[in-house]
Amino acid sequence: MFLINTCCINKYHENMIRHFIKFSLRALQRQGSYVAINVLGLAIGMACTLIIALFIVHELSYDQYHEHKDRIYRIGLHGIFSGQEVRAAYTASPLGEALVNDVPEVESFLRMNAWDEIIVQVEDQFFVEQDFFEADSTFFDFFSIALLSGCPQSALTEPLSLVLSEDVAHRLFGDEDPMDQMIRVGSQGTSYRVTGVMENIPENTHFHAGMISSFTSNPRSSDNQWLSNSFFTYVKMHPEADLRVMDDRFTEIIVKYIGPEVRRYMGIDIDEFVAAGNRYNYFLQPLTGIHLDPSVEHQLNSNDPRYLWIFGAIGLLILIIASINFMNLSTAQATKRTKEVGMKKVIGSSRGMLIGQFITETVILSLIALVLAILIIELTLPLVNDLLSLQLSMQYFRTWYIIPGMLLLVLIVGLFAGSYPAFYLSAFNPGTVLKGKNGSGKQNIALRRALTIMQFAISIVLISGSVIMYRQLDFMLQKDLGFDKENLLVIRQAHAIGNQVDAFKTEVQGIPGVISVSASTAVPGRSNNNNGYMIRGRDDESFLMQTNWVDYDYLETYGIQLADGRFFDPELLTDREAFILNQSAVNNYRLDPFTTRIVNPLDLENSYPVIGVVQDYHFESLRQDIGPAVLRYKNEDINWGYISIRFEPGMIRRVVEETEQLWATFTSNNPMLYFFLDEDFNRFYREEEQNARLSVVFTLLAIIIASMGLYGLTAFSLQQRIREIGIRKTFGASISNIWYIICKDVMVLVGIATIVSWPLVYWIAGNWLQNYQYRISMQPSDFLLGFVLAVIIALSTISYRVIRTASMNPSISLRYE
Repeated sequence: MFLINTCCINKYHENMIRHFIKFSLRALQRQGSYVAINVLGLAIGMACTLIIALFIVHELSYDQYHEHKDRIYRIGLHGIFSGQEVRAAYTASPLGEALVNDVPEVESFLRMNAWDEIIVQVEDQFFVEQDFFEADSTFFDFFSIALLSGCPQSALTEPLSLVLSEDVAHRLFGDEDPMDQMIRVGSQGTSYRVTGVMENIPENTHFHAGMISSFTSNPRSSDNQWLSNSFFTYVKMHPEADLRVMDDRFTEIIVKYIGPEVRRYMGIDIDEFVAAGNRYNYFLQPLTGIHLDPSVEHQLNSNDPRYLWIFGAIGLLILIIASINFMNLSTAQATKRTKEVGMKKVIGSSRGMLIGQFITETVILSLIALVLAILIIELTLPLVNDLLSLQLSMQYFRTWYIIPGMLLLVLIVGLFAGSYPAFYLSAFNPGTVLKGKNGSGKQNIALRRALTIMQFAISIVLISGSVIMYRQLDFMLQKDLGFDKENLLVIRQAHAIGNQVDAFKTEVQGIPGVISVSASTAVPGRSNNNNGYMIRGRDDESFLMQTNWVDYDYLETYGIQLADGRFFDPELLTDREAFILNQSAVNNYRLDPFTTRIVNPLDLENSYPVIGVVQDYHFESLRQDIGPAVLRYKNEDINWGYISIRFEPGMIRRVVEETEQLWATFTSNNPMLYFFLDEDFNRFYREEEQNARLSVVFTLLAIIIASMGLYGLTAFSLQQRIREIGIRKTFGASISNIWYIICKDVMVLVGIATIVSWPLVYWIAGNWLQNYQYRISMQPSDFLLGFVLAVIIALSTISYRVIRTASMNPSISLRYE
């Protein structure tokens, strides 16, 4: 008997499931053309959300693949010198060894040094290498990067050893074995021996290296200069290490090693140094947190995590807009399904079964939308990669969470978008609806209006936000920087011509189209010496200033203006020891410049005068305030840095070609590495530019989705009002009258959405702009533009359908239904 009952029950359930699926598919067919709008809207929304999620996961995955990632930290320097705060990734060469010797929690250390773009030579061929590093022999113990040839323990032990990435090895040697081959590196042609070939470093690593030489190749690898911070230092902690004691450990290191240096150069104890308001300390930066920590200066590769929140919110909002479309169109068509609901209730369907049916319909639609979303992703992902300079890929079966994540998205969208329509439709009274009545029509209309207002409010927030983002970007690109960055050709590696810089300048000056030529150790956007100085009479203070050694032609070449005093005079030999400050140094350090005597900590016996003050100019990104800076005279012994050439507009090609020819004669045919200053300076804002473009793209997609929903809703509304329109036309209403009546309702919704959205725009954009020291002020046009575009989009979306319906012959309209 039990077996019979079980068989009957199973057969009963099987029949119920079969009928349930059949009714669901029939219901989908009944929705007609609105299914296409729902599915396409959901597909676009899902595609946007998945691409944004892929981008966020990519950013969060940086350095996650390293075996010892949870034990590896980079040491950062946190200092305050006379009110100037520094939080940087550079540290002193001897720090790592001292930590291993003096701190029980530290197991091992690694130092790294990043070079600028360099020239390498293999036999008679020259190559330009972008990613050249120096690293200690512990490199492969810290980072999980496989060595394809060579020994990981010894590949970077000997001086002048070199490990190549797989791509670089192939580029330099083709199919030939690179092991033990000799490569000449740099303008001096120093010979390195290839001791290893490693796999290409994954893109989601906070540094990108194609060539790594042994750190012992650097002459400063064994120096004991604790106040010279030039290298990256990483430490691997013991598994049982208690990180809470590291602040105390760092204090001990500061007292033991930095204290004597402070006493030596400043004549005061470390306690006096700190009591004067200064600070000198180290901090631990987790390996997996480096990429998303832009607060630390001199990062190799970092992004602002705030953009992850911004784009995550945009993805969520787009998905909400797509889901609102579904809710609106589903509830709008409720009158078409009232009899179906009534009949099912009469024959015994419970409300729970109806809710299950309607949610199942939505989940099926979401699943179909997911398939379309995948197609959209495959078509658009290459464009997104070009936009962001990334290599995102949707590895459906290689990453375990991709498929479950997609199915979870389908379920979430199905439940969110289908829940209200399901509960709304299943609540109909069978007795009422079978008589052709629906008592909840007003509530249905009110909900649709509220959802439409939400769609428009989100769209206006995205439009206004994108406008403000682009205005800030344009402001940074166009702002007066205090110098003229246009028509400037900058040659890197001035040391390649040694002490012939003056002779080279003279030859370049004779090229037609060249206005002026200058040599310096730094150029705006590429500061490289943040040095500490002392001031006579304020011996307990240290004054941190960006230092640039320049020649007599620097101000003319860069168009920098003097605020007071004078510039270096070639007729006065004493000017070669003088200093020129910027206005920030004078103001921040409260200096009377022409009575100030500056002391170099390396030469405490002598002090030097200030002969001039230049107007402030931006030598760093507009994200930072202009800090104290000093110009010093560049004598013949300082032959490294840059050579800057100002040329007349329209002469760029000739100037570059003839300068390259001169460079070849001065360097025995070495390639000339150069850049144009305007392009190079704008690299600071590449992240803002990429994100602004991405924001515009997603805003347009959000508008498209919202417009699709509005179009479908308008079309359905017009179907319901065809007889009303026919009667109005019979009594003399024109097409424009009918257009006004229909569009007026939409404009009211847009107006309410605008009122809701403007405070949100003000709050969100205001907080975002606080990230910039130099920023725009929000204008009424930023808000009005969002409203105007929303109105134009709304009217453009519905006008065609309204005019087409209003143009129908009244006799046809009155016979409708």
